Amino acid sequence: MSAPLLDSVQSPPRTFLIVMKKFKAYLALTKPRIAIFMIFTAICAAIVAKGEWPDVWTMAAMSIGLALSAAGASAINMWYDRDIDKIMKRTMGRPLPTGQLRPRSALFFGIGLELLSLIWLWVFVNGLSSILSLAGFLYYTVIYTMWLKRKTPQNIVIGGGAGAIPPMIGWSAVTGNIGWPAVIMFAMIFFWTPPHFWPLAIVKNDEYVRAGVPMMPAVRGKRNTKRQCLFYTFVLLLTTFSLYFTGAVGGFYLTVAILSGLYFLYYHLRMWYEPDDRTMWAKRTFFASLFYLAVLFASMAIDSLL
Repeated sequence: MSAPLLDSVQSPPRTFLIVMKKFKAYLALTKPRIAIFMIFTAICAAIVAKGEWPDVWTMAAMSIGLALSAAGASAINMWYDRDIDKIMKRTMGRPLPTGQLRPRSALFFGIGLELLSLIWLWVFVNGLSSILSLAGFLYYTVIYTMWLKRKTPQNIVIGGGAGAIPPMIGWSAVTGNIGWPAVIMFAMIFFWTPPHFWPLAIVKNDEYVRAGVPMMPAVRGKRNTKRQCLFYTFVLLLTTFSLYFTGAVGGFYLTVAILSGLYFLYYHLRMWYEPDDRTMWAKRTFFASLFYLAVLFASMAIDSLL
């Protein structure tokens, strides 16, 4: 009689396992890694705007509001893209293609998170930050996900504006306005998006073709995509250097921007010279782009704190 009793003590209750499974599914809907990255850029922008470490409560409130908005946008994105997500290997394990959640649940969850974000930022931060957060949500869900993504190979270029709004939210959270440095930070992420995402699109080209998504490599070819990546990389480098001339950052940031920019350019040149039937350097360039942007924003925050 002791064995069944022991098993019942050691094994978690079935209800607990079901709740945890649902929790993990809803968490996956929010794309937490993307939300963390967005919060990071917003905090760095706030530090530059303040010239020192801002009020802890303001940063916490801004981060919570931005996290809610980013999570809501990701949930709506997965709700709308559930038909193509089940085709692509990279996304077929998401909660909706696997049947872990119902589409209606994901839709209401996303809308609810955005409404909560809008109210939270308006009450605990300021109206401008709340409006900017809503603009980023609508940009990503409506303009990019529902309109551009399946219609034009320029989807990533135009849609990059959605991910570029967090620094403006961080800036407005501590100043109540949008300064020129914040606009340049917006432009940095905007021009970073094509040479960041297109290398991944090259690696996953067959999947996008199968799903019918007109990514640049699928429509214009890998060689043309690599050429455009180089163009946007040069524009990006000039944009990152221009932040120094606003006076918001100093020599430390400029030095890091030059060195990290050359590092990023090196990867794109290696990808350019790689034969189009290979993707090793395209994959490396994608991961290098993540490191590059993180270093850029960290350096501007460190420069301000120093």
